[in-house]
Amino acid sequence: MLLLMALHAIPFSTATAMPVTPVTSDTLSIARTMLLNGEIIVALSHLENGVTGVRGDVYIAAPPEIVWAVITDYDNHKNFVPNVLDSGIISDNGNEKVMFEKGKSGMFIFNKTVTVNMRVWGEKPRRLNFEQITGDFKVYRGEWLLMVSPPDKGTFLTYKAEVKPDFFAPGFAVRNVQKKECPLMLSAMKKRAESSLTLAKKTP
Repeated sequence: MLLLMALHAIPFSTATAMPVTPVTSDTLSIARTMLLNGEIIVALSHLENGVTGVRGDVYIAAPPEIVWAVITDYDNHKNFVPNVLDSGIISDNGNEKVMFEKGKSGMFIFNKTVTVNMRVWGEKPRRLNFEQITGDFKVYRGEWLLMVSPPDKGTFLTYKAEVKPDFFAPGFAVRNVQKKECPLMLSAMKKRAESSLTLAKKTP
């Protein structure tokens, strides 16, 4: 999940990549309609010192509590998030956890295994922050935002991250991968959460 920087570009046909533009009521309305129609929206930005900013949005037909449980299911990310090879919790202090993820990274003909240990904390089930402690990035931090969607009580899920690898990767390649990898991750979260809700409804 959090290894969005895994440099393994795979097209995702229902994702829409958008430049970062000023937010107005009209753009918010258009974006909301796109999300409710099943699209995934990704916006990229160029930050200082070679850092790439990424934002991904998706609508999930499940309440925030279920979406939160999926995002924080660190021991099982390897079982449902693309390109995650291993994952788990290193320590748990209640409000703050340390977790690790190992992902496969591929760009052109090169392949690399990327590992990161992260501090994660937040406000359940609204906001989850993450930041690298050690790993293969110079910069890796961000947050998940969960907003309930009345009247159906689904969830608008937003992923924000600032990323800069600690290994050679051209800026254009980093941006291209962000645009293509983010929808895969968000799609996996959506599928897992909606499946969990369906299973919960079937369980007596």
